[in-house]
Amino acid sequence: MAAPASLVLRDIHATTAPSWWPPAPGWWIVAGVVVATFVVIAWWRARVRRRRAAIAALFDREVDAASTPPQQVAAMSELLRRAARTLDARADKLDGEDWLRHLDAAGPKRKRNVPARTDFSEGPGRLLLDGGFRRDVNPGDVAVLRALARERFLHWMGAPR
Repeated sequence: MAAPASLVLRDIHATTAPSWWPPAPGWWIVAGVVVATFVVIAWWRARVRRRRAAIAALFDREVDAASTPPQQVAAMSELLRRAARTLDARADKLDGEDWLRHLDAAGPKRKRNVPARTDFSEGPGRLLLDGGFRRDVNPGDVAVLRALARERFLHWMGAPR
């Protein structure tokens, strides 16, 4: 056996560091999943925007087709009843105060400690009771009702904000 002093020892050489490019196949998969996720999210958001715009355009087109304020009120009432059927098959059969209470109750979810909105049963929504049958309806009242009815219609038709 050779004496330890006579052994020829060489320095330890570290291997070269791996290059950062090209990445390992796992990173390509991760990058592909991230890109695909962003593409799907962008597509989904565009779809939601298009759907909301189409639903709003339907509401506006139907109400604008009515030539007089009473006809506009009747058109809004019909649209709300059609939208109510998408949530509850019996909702369009309600009438009078029951219909107005349903319009108030079936609105967007409220936060805790916030009083319930009564825009239909005690507010401008009361015009839905007989506004379509009156000879003269204040156009200002119809405009307020239109904004309220449009909001509820969009909510019921499932058009996220």
